[in-house]
Amino acid sequence: MTQGFTYQGSSARIVFGNGASARAAVHIEALGCRRALVLSTPQQARDADALAERLGALCVGTFSGATMHTPVDVTERAVAKAAELKADCVVSLGGGSTTGLGKAIAYRTDIAQIVIPTTYAGSEVTPILGQTEGGAKTTLRSPKVLPEVVIYDPELTLGLPVGMSVTSGLNAIAHAAEALYAEDRNPITSMMATEGMRALKDALPVIVASPRDGEARAKALYGAWLCGTVLGQVAMALHHKICHTLGGSFDTPHAETHAVMLPHTIGFNAIAVPELLRPVAEIFGGSPGQALYDFAKSIGSPLALKDFGLKESDLDRAAEIATRSPYPNPRTFDRAAIRSLLQSAWQGERPPH
Repeated sequence: MTQGFTYQGSSARIVFGNGASARAAVHIEALGCRRALVLSTPQQARDADALAERLGALCVGTFSGATMHTPVDVTERAVAKAAELKADCVVSLGGGSTTGLGKAIAYRTDIAQIVIPTTYAGSEVTPILGQTEGGAKTTLRSPKVLPEVVIYDPELTLGLPVGMSVTSGLNAIAHAAEALYAEDRNPITSMMATEGMRALKDALPVIVASPRDGEARAKALYGAWLCGTVLGQVAMALHHKICHTLGGSFDTPHAETHAVMLPHTIGFNAIAVPELLRPVAEIFGGSPGQALYDFAKSIGSPLALKDFGLKESDLDRAAEIATRSPYPNPRTFDRAAIRSLLQSAWQGERPPH
């Protein structure tokens, strides 16, 4: 019999389907909003302009300065523009960088958010905001941060570059894998995590072989939604702590860092909780860390931290930062253990477990 548990579902409205983004205006009006500010990265500025044009009178402008790790100074510029334009909502078009900026604006102003994801980041369905300032990344949870509406349109991901699809998908898998051993896990989140990982495991190899396969793109986006949902509902541990350290203090690329670290952190924790990580072993075939490494390699993922410009001499400080504050994790560790784990990931070695 299942033991007792507590489950709190998300209040975000999820809209999923090909062409769903064409009805963004309907969802803006349903929220009672009339002055939307469209957000994007510089790379997606043209797409943001096209979306603004489709929204017509409902859009008051665009801000295309979103960047990785949500720097506070960028947020402050975006908040100033939103105030200047009297925006009553933001429409975040893109991946985790743009979603993060929209969340940061909402946290400071409490205006509504509509997110249209174009990657598999998953952060669009969480009440979590990660921000960087002064070379450090911090995270917070707040109801203000959770978007009101998320529109998943698989057609918008057809052009997502294969490399970005791979690392973004592995980033999503990381949310699910850590959810399996979270202290506050429950049967519902574990079920969603398992289903999300299975969907991405099936979809990513097809996307690598045929990037515009619509069915695979839809399955990957579905998996990313599930993985992101569990990220927002249970606490993360060692994997996410290390990735936040590397991204916030050493400016390593977000999804790529998750992709490289995933086999090493999950393999490390699998020694302590093999039963909890059994779904990973079953889905990917083998011991959890090694199976994830082999899967990542098979789909062309980066495998070594050194490929991002991280120096071997940085690893001591990274291990120190990552172990500075205690946090729950299924396997105990010290700075030496994390330093060893980082060395293996820096070199791109296949993990031992």
